[in-house]
Amino acid sequence: MANTSGNAFCLTVLCPVKNDTVGGRSCAALTRDIIEHLPTGLESPLAKVPQTYFGRFYLLNDVFYQGGQHERDHLKSHYLVFTANFFGDLDRWLEGFWSSASDDAQYIWQHCVSFDTVASAEGFRDYIKKCQVDAALFFNGSNDHALEDQLKALFLKQEFSRFAVVNQGLAPADLREEFRAFLQRVEPQNLAGPSFVPGAETV
Repeated sequence: MANTSGNAFCLTVLCPVKNDTVGGRSCAALTRDIIEHLPTGLESPLAKVPQTYFGRFYLLNDVFYQGGQHERDHLKSHYLVFTANFFGDLDRWLEGFWSSASDDAQYIWQHCVSFDTVASAEGFRDYIKKCQVDAALFFNGSNDHALEDQLKALFLKQEFSRFAVVNQGLAPADLREEFRAFLQRVEPQNLAGPSFVPGAETV
């Protein structure tokens, strides 16, 4: 299936924006402002959504002319494009999105056609799936493990790099003791222990 790579899922959604104005501004311009000013990192709406690897919003204004003898095509609407990579099942992830970040979803999609009818996790799931397009070339930039595993791996990579820099030049016996202390501190097998949290760039 083009949308999956093992346990990883690639979601691509094109949601038409209303051809209307609010307060003298087009719904497309308002949508662009919304997505350009979304918080990032720990405060990102997507950091709240379980099992999310990656997500991106942008506004599609029109299609590009390919030149030559190609026919000039134009879109009838602007589209809010949302792409996300995540672990697991699409329906469960969409319902988790609504359960974790419904206020953000209503804010982001407020100017999209028919989104004002969405009032539940099931409604959000159905709306997004109606706007979904299949991924033709899904490249998963990491692996297909659960988010907790990936966050722990990134944490261990960062902490081990720090350990290597700090402990260069130690005598073998001292290095062994420092490494034992390092393992006790980072708890490599404990996914619920020291780790990154979703949206974090550093510990």
